[in-house]
Amino acid sequence: MATGRLASIPFFKEPGVDLSPFETRCHWRRFDENETLVDYDDISTDVYFLAMGEVRILNRSQSGKEVILGEMRTGAFFGELAALDGIGRSANVTALTRGEVCVVPAPVFRQIVFASEAIADRLFRLLAKRVRELNTRLMEHALLDLRHRLYAELLRLSVPRAGQDGERVVTPPPYHHVLAARIGCRREQVTREFTVMAGEGLIDRTRGALVIRRPDLLEARVQEALREDA
Repeated sequence: MATGRLASIPFFKEPGVDLSPFETRCHWRRFDENETLVDYDDISTDVYFLAMGEVRILNRSQSGKEVILGEMRTGAFFGELAALDGIGRSANVTALTRGEVCVVPAPVFRQIVFASEAIADRLFRLLAKRVRELNTRLMEHALLDLRHRLYAELLRLSVPRAGQDGERVVTPPPYHHVLAARIGCRREQVTREFTVMAGEGLIDRTRGALVIRRPDLLEARVQEALREDA
């Protein structure tokens, strides 16, 4: 029976898996806002499991331009690629809030994964999901203009709005420079597009949220743009 703090990590929760032999081989550490947890080309191979807090994953081009790949919250983990192939880190991970991580050495991570078919299957499915998401974003960057990339990103960031059928919401409202780093453009371009969308009644800024009034229309426009390119 799994006991100890490792058993509190969602990824490792599996009946019949004894995590107790691995407890002393892992360590827990707290981090502060804006702290770098992993940086480009680091040679470390540990896997980080977020017990609390939120982090942002960034990639950097050869010219130094940073692209936001996404954010992760409590329950997620990062660093598994280096643990699997031993190659230097391919991204930067910086804390958006204070929090805590469980740091699992690569050999421990591999032992646990290989010891349980269910956990291995969980990892395979997660990696497949991430590859599909990256493929989707790659297609958007290759085929869509700025406006439609912004539509797609807002839809991806949003969730259904409670009590308002057909509407979606992004909470907290995203900063324009963050959206620009996500879709590969300048902050001023995002600001202009927001002005156009607000004028069309597609979005609305409320206290603590960005409301997408017509997500169905944004989705239709994205799909139409993809069909036109094809």
